[in-house]
Amino acid sequence: MIYITEAQSAAIVTPDLAFADMRAAFIAAVSPAAASFPVVLGHGSDPQNRFTVKSAAAAEVAGLKVGAYFPTNDALGLPRHASTILLIDQASGRIGALVEGSAANCYRTAAADAVATDALARPDAQVLTLFGTGHQAAYEARALARIRKLTRVLVVGRDAARTAEFVTKLRQSGLPAEAESAETAVPAADIIVTATTATAPLFRAEWVDAGTHISSMGSDATGKQELPPALFNQARLFCDLPEQSTRIGEFQHAPNAAPTAIGAVLKGEALGRQKDSDITIFDSSGISIQDLHMAQAVLHAFQRNAATG
Repeated sequence: MIYITEAQSAAIVTPDLAFADMRAAFIAAVSPAAASFPVVLGHGSDPQNRFTVKSAAAAEVAGLKVGAYFPTNDALGLPRHASTILLIDQASGRIGALVEGSAANCYRTAAADAVATDALARPDAQVLTLFGTGHQAAYEARALARIRKLTRVLVVGRDAARTAEFVTKLRQSGLPAEAESAETAVPAADIIVTATTATAPLFRAEWVDAGTHISSMGSDATGKQELPPALFNQARLFCDLPEQSTRIGEFQHAPNAAPTAIGAVLKGEALGRQKDSDITIFDSSGISIQDLHMAQAVLHAFQRNAATG
């Protein structure tokens, strides 16, 4: 078994690698050879410490990811999130590689947003409204700045001090960030990204202007919710995996929703945005095929580096 540490995978992954891999993963997810299996939701001995197990198989890769969220790590000075991917050796059924990939997971999630937004947002979109001030939200902003020329990044957070600190961090990385209220930021947006742990809508449907693209990145378990359901009837709906999105993703709150897999749009098998005035929504509940593609790319790069010394 090949073991790739967190430090090793973090040194390998780049925004370009993640973007290319997430595009390939979305397309692989809609191929006849792909299978995504039911998500396992668990918790540690302390129930507030949670983990998920997501598994899948595609034409050339199969395996699983264990994603952990341990808020008790704050007291230990450790990150709350951890991500570990296991790739199955297709010849023997044994574990072929174990990849620690917490940083890679951040790039992967943000790249998934960027791929979907690139496909669905208006080409002239330039104002981003970002809900969330956590670790992942910064990755989202930087990934979207790579696919659209952002003139404003409006940050909406619950805590004023934390929001101000986050805005400063984005500005130091070259992004035109500013703090704003939801009621002002949503109507101003060309692109809205929600990267939170919310369990209730973050804004009102009537605040969303025609032509806006929305990516919900935080709803990945029963009860989570970031968007107002009233918006769904006005929008074109897309997701990473329809059966998962309607079960544990944002569209669990839309009983009659029939979202389109973004991979079908990327393959040219389904239509994305049809006119400038469309409101488009992408729900990212996170699928294992993404994790497996990312781990495989990291593994291949690791092996190339080892071969060349």
